[in-house]
Amino acid sequence: MSLLKALWVGALVATACVGSVHAQTMPTHGFSIFGDLKYQPDFAHFDYVNPDAPKGGTLSHIGPNVQFNQSFLSFDTLNSYILKGAAAQGMELTFDTLLSRAHDEPDAAYGLIARSISLSDDRKTLKFELRPQARFHDGTALTAEDVAFSLTLLQKEGHPLITGTLREVTSITAPDPATVMIEFSGNQAQNLPLFIGSLPIFSKAYYTTHDFTLGTLEPPLGSGPYKVGKFKAGAFITYDRVADYWAKDLPVNVGRWNFDAIRYEFYRDRTTQFEAFKKGAYLLREEFTSKVWATEYNFPAVEEGRVVKLTLPDDSPSGAQGWFINTRREKFQDPRVREALSYAFDFEWTNKNQFHGLYKRTHSFFENSDLKATGLPDADELALLEPYRAQLPDAVFGTPIVPPVSDGSNRDRTMRSKATHLLAQAGWHVKDGVLQNDTGETLQIEFLTDAPTFERIIAPYVANLEKLGIDASLRIVDSAQYQERMKSFDFDLTTMRYSFSATPGAEVEGYMHSRTAFEDGSRNLSGINSPVVDGLLNTMTKAGSRAELRTAARALDRVLRAGHYWVPQWYKASHGIAYWDVYERPVQKPRYQRGIIDTWWVDADKAAQIGKGQ
Repeated sequence: MSLLKALWVGALVATACVGSVHAQTMPTHGFSIFGDLKYQPDFAHFDYVNPDAPKGGTLSHIGPNVQFNQSFLSFDTLNSYILKGAAAQGMELTFDTLLSRAHDEPDAAYGLIARSISLSDDRKTLKFELRPQARFHDGTALTAEDVAFSLTLLQKEGHPLITGTLREVTSITAPDPATVMIEFSGNQAQNLPLFIGSLPIFSKAYYTTHDFTLGTLEPPLGSGPYKVGKFKAGAFITYDRVADYWAKDLPVNVGRWNFDAIRYEFYRDRTTQFEAFKKGAYLLREEFTSKVWATEYNFPAVEEGRVVKLTLPDDSPSGAQGWFINTRREKFQDPRVREALSYAFDFEWTNKNQFHGLYKRTHSFFENSDLKATGLPDADELALLEPYRAQLPDAVFGTPIVPPVSDGSNRDRTMRSKATHLLAQAGWHVKDGVLQNDTGETLQIEFLTDAPTFERIIAPYVANLEKLGIDASLRIVDSAQYQERMKSFDFDLTTMRYSFSATPGAEVEGYMHSRTAFEDGSRNLSGINSPVVDGLLNTMTKAGSRAELRTAARALDRVLRAGHYWVPQWYKASHGIAYWDVYERPVQKPRYQRGIIDTWWVDADKAAQIGKGQ
């Protein structure tokens, strides 16, 4: 399962020096937290695109990631920027943003709606100058008034991940039709300008007559490269390319958005989803089930070369995937209970017998990145951790906590003995075969999921928990019920993957800051409520250089891992892509993204030969 949250985000070269944060007081064509802009003001296009890619055809696929209230399995609204409802994937394609992310740089973005950006010396005033040619799909001008309206609306009524990140914005004004001024409190994270630059810009006129706070299936007025086409709620949605898209010739868009239509398919289980792909009901998928990838891509279309298997490297942080433990519930408040749960999951057996050895064990909240803590803390990390020593377990000051390694039998007695010992220390003892505390309460654990294919993985874990005397069970619910229970934290353990950017900032607070522990819809699934975590988050998001960022992230990683807020699962630093052979791609892949939706294109001859993708 994947949940990738990419919350990202003209003209002189940035004056900021590499390695430290400085205000970009002169207007620049782009923005980077630490001043590292790869592309010069006169750049023609990103290096990872084919500027001559033909337009046409259809990309039909299973969306690999979601943002805000979007759902993998179904949808009942086209409003993907509020908490209410389950939104359709891909709605971000219909809205332009102030900046456009460069996916071959760790934290850089360049002007889209904005032709330039500047930040005052005291870092309290952010200024965007807009392109005069910016337009909505109905031909009306996109002005600074629309930008100020949109950011204010999102700050007040948006999804909690948005409102929380914008809390340090104190004012948003449009002094003239081409200028937006944003004032900060001075306590904001370094990446807040990038986050603001990544937010959708709405039409003020449209939302004056439409209630933004409500779910709706009415396609909204946008300004992006695509607009909503045909759709059936819960089944599919198609986005049609806007032929006269106002920004199609800007450097940030050259060679991109090549498909005439992008269609997202929704299926309620992965087996049906895969069978549909085999029949050509849709043409591209990223495979997240290792067993299927290893053993089931042997159907005729693969053997005949009509379906291609492709492995793309993934240099982006793999992040945190695991069973997140709901510490809001009293039974999970003792970290020894949470740690004991790790000893019941046999990753080595699971990887060999169910994953065909394709995965590595996740250790870190910043897995597959240089932000991951390793070895003993160095002097800089210790300088951050020492003030909190009295509030931290000794384990934080040693080598970072890693999941236990079993003998691979799924019957490892040493693992079971350690779990039993930890549970006993926490006051849980087996009586008549059932784990109970001193008041006679039994330890019950329910795994919540909306993915039936996870049953084969969870079932052996449940069996091992039962051997400890725990009353464990799996609850599979439909997508709508799952979304509601997740929003209100109505679960014991649930599976999720959070993948942060190479330069994490303010958005990370929505996943682990105390302020979000009881905020409905936040991504703080475990209910992390720690002043130490809060303090280290503040240090990380205010880091003045990439070296300082690494140090703070590694210190934070040590604390989180010692808190046993999750049972870590697995990862692989690659994408397994399967597609019907009608697509072509640039020679170079963007380092921090798959690049499929916005840089691939249809080969018209292949499409005609196969009879698909036209």
